[in-house]
Amino acid sequence: MQAPQTLTDFIQSTDVSFRLFDMGRRVSKLSRTTFHSVELAKTPYPLPYMQQAWIGILLWNPKQPAQQLIWFLKFPLDEQGLLVQAARDDFLGRLAHCVGKQLLQNAAEHDPLKDNPFAFSPDQEKMAAFHAKATRILRQPASSFYQPGRDYLSGLRGYDHWQTLGIQGIADICSRLDQDCNDAVLSRAIEHLPLPALNAFAVQLEHQTPSTALSQSLSRRLQRELEHNNCAPTAVAALLRGLSLSHNDTSRRADLLAVLESDYATDVEVLVAIAGRCWKDLTNPELRGAFVEALSRNPTGQSAFNRILADLLFIPGMRALLMESLRNPERSDQLAQALGGFFSQVRRP
Repeated sequence: MQAPQTLTDFIQSTDVSFRLFDMGRRVSKLSRTTFHSVELAKTPYPLPYMQQAWIGILLWNPKQPAQQLIWFLKFPLDEQGLLVQAARDDFLGRLAHCVGKQLLQNAAEHDPLKDNPFAFSPDQEKMAAFHAKATRILRQPASSFYQPGRDYLSGLRGYDHWQTLGIQGIADICSRLDQDCNDAVLSRAIEHLPLPALNAFAVQLEHQTPSTALSQSLSRRLQRELEHNNCAPTAVAALLRGLSLSHNDTSRRADLLAVLESDYATDVEVLVAIAGRCWKDLTNPELRGAFVEALSRNPTGQSAFNRILADLLFIPGMRALLMESLRNPERSDQLAQALGGFFSQVRRP
Protein backbone atom coordinates (compact mmCIF):
# COMPACT_ATOMS: atom_id res chain seq x y z
CA MET A 1 0.00 0.00 0.00
CA GLN A 2 1.32 3.44 -0.92
CA ALA A 3 2.30 5.65 2.02
CA PRO A 4 0.02 8.68 2.58
CA GLN A 5 1.26 11.73 0.68
CA THR A 6 -0.61 14.35 2.69
CA LEU A 7 -1.36 14.99 6.36
CA THR A 8 -5.07 14.66 5.61
CA ASP A 9 -4.53 11.23 4.04
CA PHE A 10 -2.34 10.14 6.94
CA ILE A 11 -4.96 11.04 9.57
CA GLN A 12 -7.75 9.44 7.55
CA SER A 13 -5.71 6.22 7.34
CA THR A 14 -5.77 5.92 11.16
CA ASP A 15 -8.54 5.04 13.58
CA VAL A 16 -9.47 8.57 14.66
CA SER A 17 -12.09 11.22 13.97
CA PHE A 18 -10.81 14.76 13.49
CA ARG A 19 -11.69 18.40 12.87
CA LEU A 20 -9.49 21.08 11.33
CA PHE A 21 -9.37 24.74 12.36
CA ASP A 22 -7.60 27.81 11.10
CA MET A 23 -5.85 29.45 14.06
CA GLY A 24 -4.28 32.47 12.37
CA ARG A 25 -6.70 35.39 12.43
CA ARG A 26 -9.39 33.73 14.52
CA VAL A 27 -10.39 30.20 15.47
CA SER A 28 -12.54 29.10 12.54
CA LYS A 29 -13.52 25.85 10.89
CA LEU A 30 -11.28 24.65 8.06
CA SER A 31 -12.90 22.04 5.84
CA ARG A 32 -11.07 18.84 5.01
CA THR A 33 -11.70 19.41 1.31
CA THR A 34 -10.14 22.86 1.42
CA PHE A 35 -7.11 21.76 3.41
CA HIS A 36 -6.56 18.71 1.20
CA SER A 37 -6.61 20.98 -1.86
CA VAL A 38 -4.07 23.23 -0.11
CA GLU A 39 -1.89 20.22 0.67
CA LEU A 40 -1.91 19.23 -3.00
CA ALA A 41 -0.86 22.80 -3.92
CA LYS A 42 -4.02 23.22 -5.98
CA THR A 43 -5.16 26.32 -4.09
CA PRO A 44 -3.51 28.93 -1.85
CA TYR A 45 -4.11 28.68 1.87
CA PRO A 46 -7.34 30.70 2.32
CA LEU A 47 -6.47 32.50 5.56
CA PRO A 48 -2.73 33.17 5.71
CA TYR A 49 -1.36 35.09 8.66
CA MET A 50 2.16 36.48 8.61
CA GLN A 51 2.78 34.33 5.50
CA GLN A 52 2.12 31.07 7.30
CA ALA A 53 -0.73 28.59 7.68
CA TRP A 54 -1.69 28.24 11.36
CA ILE A 55 -3.70 25.07 11.91
CA GLY A 56 -5.41 23.44 14.88
CA ILE A 57 -6.35 19.75 14.71
CA LEU A 58 -8.67 18.05 17.16
CA LEU A 59 -8.36 14.24 17.03
CA TRP A 60 -10.41 11.79 19.08
CA ASN A 61 -11.46 8.19 19.39
CA PRO A 62 -15.02 8.03 18.01
CA LYS A 63 -15.81 5.23 20.48
CA GLN A 64 -14.24 7.05 23.44
CA PRO A 65 -14.34 10.83 22.83
CA ALA A 66 -12.48 11.47 26.08
CA GLN A 67 -9.43 9.92 24.40
CA GLN A 68 -8.23 12.86 22.33
CA LEU A 69 -5.28 14.81 20.99
CA ILE A 70 -4.86 18.45 20.05
CA TRP A 71 -2.18 19.61 17.62
CA PHE A 72 -1.27 23.16 16.72
CA LEU A 73 0.86 23.35 13.58
CA LYS A 74 2.25 26.13 11.42
CA PHE A 75 3.58 25.68 7.92
CA PRO A 76 5.32 28.24 5.71
CA LEU A 77 3.67 29.47 2.51
CA ASP A 78 5.45 30.47 -0.68
CA GLU A 79 5.04 33.80 -2.48
CA GLN A 80 1.82 32.59 -4.11
CA GLY A 81 0.34 31.53 -0.79
CA LEU A 82 0.80 27.83 -1.56
CA LEU A 83 1.87 25.39 1.13
CA VAL A 84 5.61 24.68 1.09
CA GLN A 85 5.52 20.97 0.33
CA ALA A 86 8.95 20.21 1.79
CA ALA A 87 7.88 21.50 5.22
CA ARG A 88 4.70 19.40 5.23
CA ASP A 89 6.64 16.33 4.05
CA ASP A 90 9.19 16.86 6.81
CA PHE A 91 6.45 16.93 9.43
CA LEU A 92 4.70 13.92 7.90
CA GLY A 93 7.91 11.92 8.01
CA ARG A 94 8.48 12.80 11.67
CA LEU A 95 4.88 11.88 12.47
CA ALA A 96 4.94 8.51 10.72
CA HIS A 97 8.23 7.60 12.37
CA CYS A 98 7.01 8.59 15.83
CA VAL A 99 3.48 7.18 16.04
CA GLY A 100 2.69 5.08 12.99
CA LYS A 101 -0.99 4.36 12.43
CA GLN A 102 -1.93 3.82 16.09
CA LEU A 103 -2.16 7.56 16.47
CA LEU A 104 -3.95 8.05 19.78
CA GLN A 105 -2.26 5.18 21.57
CA ASN A 106 1.30 5.87 20.44
CA ALA A 107 1.09 9.65 20.74
CA ALA A 108 0.33 9.25 24.43
CA GLU A 109 3.74 7.59 24.82
CA HIS A 110 5.73 9.46 22.16
CA ASP A 111 4.63 13.07 21.69
CA PRO A 112 5.15 13.79 17.98
CA LEU A 113 5.15 17.54 18.62
CA LYS A 114 7.90 17.53 21.22
CA ASP A 115 10.79 19.64 19.90
CA ASN A 116 8.96 19.78 16.56
CA PRO A 117 9.75 22.93 14.52
CA PHE A 118 6.23 23.02 13.09
CA ALA A 119 4.44 23.08 16.46
CA PHE A 120 3.29 26.27 18.17
CA SER A 121 1.30 27.32 21.24
CA PRO A 122 -1.66 29.67 20.67
CA ASP A 123 -2.09 32.67 22.92
CA GLN A 124 -4.32 32.34 25.96
CA GLU A 125 -7.43 33.78 24.29
CA LYS A 126 -7.23 31.55 21.22
CA MET A 127 -6.49 28.49 23.33
CA ALA A 128 -9.63 29.17 25.37
CA ALA A 129 -11.71 29.66 22.22
CA PHE A 130 -10.38 26.42 20.74
CA HIS A 131 -11.18 24.43 23.88
CA ALA A 132 -14.66 25.96 24.02
CA LYS A 133 -15.34 24.80 20.45
CA ALA A 134 -13.79 21.38 21.12
CA THR A 135 -16.02 20.64 24.11
CA ARG A 136 -19.09 21.40 22.01
CA ILE A 137 -17.91 19.15 19.18
CA LEU A 138 -17.23 16.32 21.64
CA ARG A 139 -20.49 17.01 23.51
CA GLN A 140 -18.67 17.59 26.74
CA PRO A 141 -19.72 20.02 29.48
CA ALA A 142 -18.34 23.52 29.69
CA SER A 143 -15.56 24.34 32.13
CA SER A 144 -16.08 25.05 35.83
CA PHE A 145 -15.71 28.77 35.02
CA TYR A 146 -18.86 28.78 32.86
CA GLN A 147 -21.54 29.23 35.51
CA PRO A 148 -19.63 31.89 37.51
CA GLY A 149 -19.29 33.82 34.26
CA ARG A 150 -23.03 33.61 33.67
CA ASP A 151 -23.68 34.73 37.25
CA TYR A 152 -21.45 37.75 36.67
CA LEU A 153 -23.30 38.72 33.48
CA SER A 154 -26.62 38.70 35.31
CA GLY A 155 -25.44 41.82 37.14
CA LEU A 156 -27.16 40.81 40.36
CA ARG A 157 -23.99 41.51 42.32
CA GLY A 158 -22.84 44.38 40.12
CA TYR A 159 -20.24 44.41 37.38
CA ASP A 160 -17.23 45.58 39.37
CA HIS A 161 -16.07 42.10 40.40
CA TRP A 162 -14.74 41.12 36.99
CA GLN A 163 -11.37 40.05 38.47
CA THR A 164 -12.80 36.63 39.34
CA LEU A 165 -13.79 35.84 35.74
CA GLY A 166 -11.95 32.98 34.04
CA ILE A 167 -10.96 33.34 30.38
CA GLN A 168 -12.16 29.80 29.72
CA GLY A 169 -15.56 30.61 31.20
CA ILE A 170 -15.86 33.68 28.96
CA ALA A 171 -14.92 31.57 25.93
CA ASP A 172 -17.46 28.91 26.91
CA ILE A 173 -20.25 31.48 27.19
CA CYS A 174 -19.41 32.99 23.80
CA SER A 175 -19.24 29.52 22.24
CA ARG A 176 -22.66 28.66 23.69
CA LEU A 177 -24.64 31.76 22.77
CA ASP A 178 -27.49 29.48 21.66
CA GLN A 179 -27.74 27.89 25.12
CA ASP A 180 -29.00 29.04 28.53
CA CYS A 181 -30.17 32.42 27.14
CA ASN A 182 -26.50 33.46 26.93
CA ASP A 183 -27.03 35.64 23.88
CA ALA A 184 -29.77 37.69 25.56
CA VAL A 185 -27.91 37.94 28.87
CA LEU A 186 -24.70 39.11 27.20
CA SER A 187 -26.58 41.55 24.96
CA ARG A 188 -28.06 43.24 28.02
CA ALA A 189 -24.76 43.28 29.90
CA ILE A 190 -22.55 44.82 27.18
CA GLU A 191 -23.44 48.43 27.99
CA HIS A 192 -22.63 47.95 31.69
CA LEU A 193 -19.35 46.05 31.52
CA PRO A 194 -16.18 47.77 32.77
CA LEU A 195 -13.47 47.94 30.12
CA PRO A 196 -11.44 44.87 31.22
CA ALA A 197 -14.52 42.62 31.12
CA LEU A 198 -15.77 44.24 27.91
CA ASN A 199 -12.44 43.60 26.20
CA ALA A 200 -12.40 39.96 27.31
CA PHE A 201 -15.91 39.19 26.06
CA ALA A 202 -15.53 41.15 22.81
CA VAL A 203 -12.28 39.39 21.93
CA GLN A 204 -13.94 35.99 22.41
CA LEU A 205 -16.87 37.05 20.24
CA GLU A 206 -14.54 37.39 17.24
CA HIS A 207 -14.69 33.59 16.96
CA GLN A 208 -18.51 33.58 16.82
CA THR A 209 -21.31 35.01 14.70
CA PRO A 210 -23.23 37.27 17.10
CA SER A 211 -26.99 37.64 16.83
CA THR A 212 -28.57 40.86 15.58
CA ALA A 213 -29.36 41.92 19.16
CA LEU A 214 -25.83 41.25 20.37
CA SER A 215 -24.30 43.00 17.36
CA GLN A 216 -26.46 46.05 18.05
CA SER A 217 -25.34 46.08 21.69
CA LEU A 218 -21.69 45.99 20.62
CA SER A 219 -22.29 48.73 18.05
CA ARG A 220 -24.02 50.99 20.57
CA ARG A 221 -21.17 50.51 23.05
CA LEU A 222 -18.64 51.34 20.32
CA GLN A 223 -20.51 54.52 19.41
CA ARG A 224 -20.61 55.51 23.07
CA GLU A 225 -16.86 55.02 23.46
CA LEU A 226 -16.18 57.05 20.31
CA GLU A 227 -18.40 59.88 21.53
CA HIS A 228 -16.70 60.05 24.92
CA ASN A 229 -13.31 59.95 23.17
CA ASN A 230 -11.49 59.03 26.36
CA CYS A 231 -11.42 55.22 26.39
CA ALA A 232 -8.38 53.09 25.78
CA PRO A 233 -7.79 52.14 22.12
CA THR A 234 -7.81 48.51 23.26
CA ALA A 235 -11.56 48.78 23.87
CA VAL A 236 -12.20 50.16 20.38
CA ALA A 237 -10.06 47.39 18.87
CA ALA A 238 -11.82 44.71 20.94
CA LEU A 239 -15.30 45.93 19.95
CA LEU A 240 -14.33 45.85 16.27
CA ARG A 241 -13.07 42.31 16.73
CA GLY A 242 -16.33 41.34 18.41
CA LEU A 243 -18.32 42.78 15.50
CA SER A 244 -16.15 41.27 12.78
CA LEU A 245 -18.46 38.31 12.03
CA SER A 246 -21.77 40.17 12.48
CA HIS A 247 -24.45 39.54 9.86
CA ASN A 248 -25.18 43.18 9.02
CA ASP A 249 -22.39 44.27 6.66
CA THR A 250 -23.82 47.76 6.25
CA SER A 251 -23.93 48.47 9.99
CA ARG A 252 -20.48 47.00 10.61
CA ARG A 253 -18.94 49.03 7.80
CA ALA A 254 -20.56 52.17 9.15
CA ASP A 255 -18.94 51.42 12.51
CA LEU A 256 -15.57 50.86 10.84
CA LEU A 257 -15.81 54.13 8.96
CA ALA A 258 -16.72 55.96 12.17
CA VAL A 259 -13.59 54.54 13.80
CA LEU A 260 -11.41 55.47 10.82
CA GLU A 261 -12.74 59.03 11.03
CA SER A 262 -12.04 59.24 14.77
CA ASP A 263 -8.93 59.98 16.81
CA TYR A 264 -8.46 56.22 17.25
CA ALA A 265 -7.92 55.63 13.53
CA THR A 266 -4.12 55.64 13.62
CA ASP A 267 -3.67 53.52 16.74
CA VAL A 268 -1.73 50.39 15.77
CA GLU A 269 -3.93 48.07 17.84
CA VAL A 270 -7.03 49.39 16.08
CA LEU A 271 -5.37 49.06 12.66
CA VAL A 272 -4.30 45.50 13.47
CA ALA A 273 -7.88 44.63 14.51
CA ILE A 274 -9.22 45.92 11.19
CA ALA A 275 -6.54 44.22 9.09
CA GLY A 276 -6.61 40.99 11.07
CA ARG A 277 -10.36 40.53 11.62
CA CYS A 278 -12.25 42.87 9.27
CA TRP A 279 -10.13 42.48 6.15
CA LYS A 280 -13.16 41.44 4.06
CA ASP A 281 -14.67 44.88 4.70
CA LEU A 282 -11.65 46.45 3.02
CA THR A 283 -13.11 45.35 -0.30
CA ASN A 284 -15.22 48.51 0.12
CA PRO A 285 -13.32 51.33 -1.68
CA GLU A 286 -14.21 54.05 0.84
CA LEU A 287 -13.14 51.97 3.82
CA ARG A 288 -10.02 50.76 2.08
CA GLY A 289 -8.94 54.29 1.19
CA ALA A 290 -9.54 55.53 4.74
CA PHE A 291 -7.67 52.54 6.14
CA VAL A 292 -4.49 52.93 4.10
CA GLU A 293 -4.40 56.67 4.84
CA ALA A 294 -4.74 55.98 8.57
CA LEU A 295 -2.09 53.27 8.32
CA SER A 296 0.35 55.74 6.80
CA ARG A 297 -0.15 58.07 9.78
CA ASN A 298 0.33 55.47 12.51
CA PRO A 299 2.64 56.75 15.29
CA THR A 300 4.89 53.67 15.15
CA GLY A 301 5.90 54.64 11.64
CA GLN A 302 7.24 52.68 8.70
CA SER A 303 7.75 49.37 10.51
CA ALA A 304 4.06 49.00 11.41
CA PHE A 305 3.02 50.17 7.93
CA ASN A 306 5.24 47.55 6.30
CA ARG A 307 4.19 44.72 8.61
CA ILE A 308 0.43 45.29 8.36
CA LEU A 309 0.45 45.98 4.63
CA ALA A 310 2.57 42.92 3.85
CA ASP A 311 0.16 40.71 5.77
CA LEU A 312 -2.87 42.12 3.94
CA LEU A 313 -1.28 41.83 0.52
CA PHE A 314 -0.76 38.12 1.14
CA ILE A 315 -4.49 37.40 1.60
CA PRO A 316 -5.97 35.88 -1.59
CA GLY A 317 -7.91 38.52 -3.55
CA MET A 318 -6.61 41.54 -1.61
CA ARG A 319 -3.47 42.54 -3.53
CA ALA A 320 -5.12 44.14 -6.56
CA LEU A 321 -7.67 46.01 -4.42
CA LEU A 322 -5.04 47.39 -2.07
CA MET A 323 -2.72 48.45 -4.87
CA GLU A 324 -5.63 50.35 -6.45
CA SER A 325 -6.03 52.42 -3.27
CA LEU A 326 -2.32 52.77 -2.62
CA ARG A 327 -1.73 54.15 -6.11
CA ASN A 328 -4.75 56.46 -6.09
CA PRO A 329 -3.58 59.74 -7.68
CA GLU A 330 -5.43 61.62 -4.92
CA ARG A 331 -3.56 59.88 -2.11
CA SER A 332 -1.84 61.99 0.53
CA ASP A 333 1.87 62.78 0.40
CA GLN A 334 2.28 60.82 3.64
CA LEU A 335 0.78 57.70 2.08
CA ALA A 336 2.96 58.09 -1.00
CA GLN A 337 6.04 58.37 1.21
CA ALA A 338 5.06 55.32 3.30
CA LEU A 339 4.42 53.29 0.16
CA GLY A 340 7.83 54.27 -1.19
CA GLY A 341 9.39 53.11 2.07
CA PHE A 342 7.53 49.82 1.80
CA PHE A 343 8.78 49.09 -1.72
CA SER A 344 12.33 50.08 -0.87
CA GLN A 345 12.25 47.55 1.98
CA VAL A 346 10.85 44.85 -0.32
CA ARG A 347 13.57 45.44 -2.92
CA ARG A 348 16.37 45.41 -0.34
CA PRO A 349 18.42 42.19 -0.64
